[in-house]
Amino acid sequence: MTPRSRRSARASAGLLLAVSAALLTGCGGGSSPNVTFDVAGNALTAAPTQMCDTSMENCTDEPNSRVTADVPPGTPVRIEVPQEVSSAPWQVAYAFTRGDDPTPIEQRSDIAAPDSRTEFTLNLPSAEDRLVTAQVQLFGAAPAIDEETEELQFPVRATWVLVGEQPS
Repeated sequence: MTPRSRRSARASAGLLLAVSAALLTGCGGGSSPNVTFDVAGNALTAAPTQMCDTSMENCTDEPNSRVTADVPPGTPVRIEVPQEVSSAPWQVAYAFTRGDDPTPIEQRSDIAAPDSRTEFTLNLPSAEDRLVTAQVQLFGAAPAIDEETEELQFPVRATWVLVGEQPS
């Protein structure tokens, strides 16, 4: 091997190592992005409760990463997501109760297209409604048809959760 080809091989190996390190960092080697839930001026920072790599194979579960807050009826919740989240499709899934009925009603926001928004304000349908949970969902792989239900499924790559304290 000539000195020039050895330099070229070393440079190629160095580039390969740098690219590999960058890919590993993007797949969970670095810190996970946080989401902020703001309830009446009280900003709560949540780490993901579940996070998978982009191939949806290597996942971690951290159920204790959820945040909890008293969300009085009619109080909007402002949600901010970082660029790592807003660069992919995401939405807010939420549940609330109405009046004295303890049965949660589940709804979802529209899906935010990649790079279209970094904020969402969750306003419940009625001023008397009480938030049970709000969950930011980062989508992963392309949607697919569930063979059993024949419904379109959107694989969720990561979630961040706010739990609303319920009156006793």
